[in-house]
Amino acid sequence: MVEMPPSLRARNLSRRHGQRMVLEALDLELYPGEILGLLGPNGAGKSTTMRILTGNLAPDSGKVEICGVDLCEEPVAAKMHLGYLPEIPPLYRELAVSEFLHFAARLHRVPESGVGAAVTEALRRCDLTKVAQRLIGNLSKGYQQRVGIAQAIVHSPAVIVLDEPTAGLDPLQIREIRALIAELGRSHGVIMSTHFLPEAEALCNRALILHQGRAVFSGPIAGLRQQCAGDSLEDCFVHLTRLGAAA
Repeated sequence: MVEMPPSLRARNLSRRHGQRMVLEALDLELYPGEILGLLGPNGAGKSTTMRILTGNLAPDSGKVEICGVDLCEEPVAAKMHLGYLPEIPPLYRELAVSEFLHFAARLHRVPESGVGAAVTEALRRCDLTKVAQRLIGNLSKGYQQRVGIAQAIVHSPAVIVLDEPTAGLDPLQIREIRALIAELGRSHGVIMSTHFLPEAEALCNRALILHQGRAVFSGPIAGLRQQCAGDSLEDCFVHLTRLGAAA
């Protein structure tokens, strides 16, 4: 069986803010059909990592390839394979959902002849068809989050990066967004940042735990449990980040 190449590969990523190293020698791979959970306490380097992986911040060293395209050398070509939902969704509240997604599709360089079909598919996948003509500003936070995910997938990218996708949602909305992410993870490579460890356990195939800019764990969720045998996932997380602080 031929192993598929990674959809995203990052090597030796480092970034310094002033005299402080916020990310140090980070390696990361993401394969088609998997969800990678990016975990860590506040200040661990998660936001810096996501900004670098999405081309919003240049690393001081290292490189990122998306579908084999170097993100620094060919940013436009690389970003054609990338969908991104920041923690605060980039929405135009005065636009209708369908109107906004048509705009997003054009920004993502979907050919004009295919924009309508791309928007229809994004509406369907995110369960937005029934609100397609409503103004985004009049939707609930849960539906606005769905619109944010729809703009990230409207061009059918190989890699989807989601920053705290369930933050601020109520329990029912969280369940619905988690189901959507699970569905996306069957056909895309997904990187998801979250503070909720049960969410990572429920959705993610693998976890990358950062502490003080360094990876203290990288591997399958099952491997994380084996490493801290008998402990809860929360206990494992605390143990690893305390070890990272002492190192």
